[in-house]
Amino acid sequence: MYHPISLFIGLRYLRGRSGDRFSRFVSYMSTAGITIGVMALVTVLSVMNGFESQLKERILGVLPHAVVSQHDGKTPLTESAPSFVQAMSSESQPEPIVRGEAVIQSSAQLTAGYLIGIEPKKGDPISNHLIAGRLSSLQAGDYKVFLGHSLARSLKVSMGDKVRLMVTNATQFTPLGRIPSQRNFTVAGIFNTGSDVDGQLMIVNMTDASKLMRFPKDTVSGWRVFFSDPFMVTDFADQPMPDGWQWSDWREQRGELFQAVKMEKNMMGLMLGLIVGVAAFNIISALIMVVMEKQSEVAILKTQGMTQSQVMTIFMVQGASSGVIGAIVGGAAGVILSLNLNAILESAGVALFSFGGHLPILIDSLQILLVVVLAIALSLAATLYPSYRASSVKPAEALRYE
Repeated sequence: MYHPISLFIGLRYLRGRSGDRFSRFVSYMSTAGITIGVMALVTVLSVMNGFESQLKERILGVLPHAVVSQHDGKTPLTESAPSFVQAMSSESQPEPIVRGEAVIQSSAQLTAGYLIGIEPKKGDPISNHLIAGRLSSLQAGDYKVFLGHSLARSLKVSMGDKVRLMVTNATQFTPLGRIPSQRNFTVAGIFNTGSDVDGQLMIVNMTDASKLMRFPKDTVSGWRVFFSDPFMVTDFADQPMPDGWQWSDWREQRGELFQAVKMEKNMMGLMLGLIVGVAAFNIISALIMVVMEKQSEVAILKTQGMTQSQVMTIFMVQGASSGVIGAIVGGAAGVILSLNLNAILESAGVALFSFGGHLPILIDSLQILLVVVLAIALSLAATLYPSYRASSVKPAEALRYE
């Protein structure tokens, strides 16, 4: 079978001779370093992706993705949302919502939180996280509230207990002065998202929330918009809104958290990428040794008519082969390790969570492909200088003392 001469000789040099043990050892260590670096990078990125996805599902699954409202924060309630709002909501029809900061008090504790008033409907995101109660119990006029399990525990309340909700933004004048709008509510449900939202969020009926916040009749805070991916809000946030309307999204409450997660993932990727870089540039030292050993052979090849570019290709093939093998094997090993990481930790007796949880794993095929391609490109870049040195060998000088 026909092979390009440069590819054929480069692969022969990759296998080496029995006398080239040290240079082969350095080459093998470069390949092993790239393999371990890519495997670690793929594994860590898969775990970080899993944590980010879990946070997105738990936190942004219950908080409004975005709310479109009028500038004064009070939007007239109509039978359906304006057409431009409906065009934004890709997942389901926009829904009216009442929201604001509130203070909640029980017989044992007082704390601040975030109040959301909704119209209970089948399929509402909060229903996926309920551990007690039913969403249908949030009927207008009953003044019932759903609390996160962390908030309920700190208030020392359970199902059926009374709590007092106070809204400081809505005050009323009394003979004793201005006091916040307040009302007793009954705890009718408890939810658990597994995040810090459970210690702050309070959910009531939209009509009850409007009365508590002293909104005019048939007035809400705005229209709740739903997306298939909460991160899609960045596509709409900078779009111009009609006069009198404004946009707000989840980043106002949780933007810093996801920015921190993204920065941590990028820093972990950078640090592990440096491992791949160090291993890739070990190829330079291995190739330089090979070039020094092969000077006479290169001179003979040149005297037989091989061009400078063909000689350069020989050593690029030899060096890049280590990167290609290491990147592909490391990527495959990283995927296998990620898929079996929880089983490996369990068999080793390592408990990362006291309550018996598992590491969330999310494998992004495009991300893995990018890591492998970049590792190969870095390895190929590391071969350029030694290959150029090899192609610059002058046959007369190399064979002078042979």
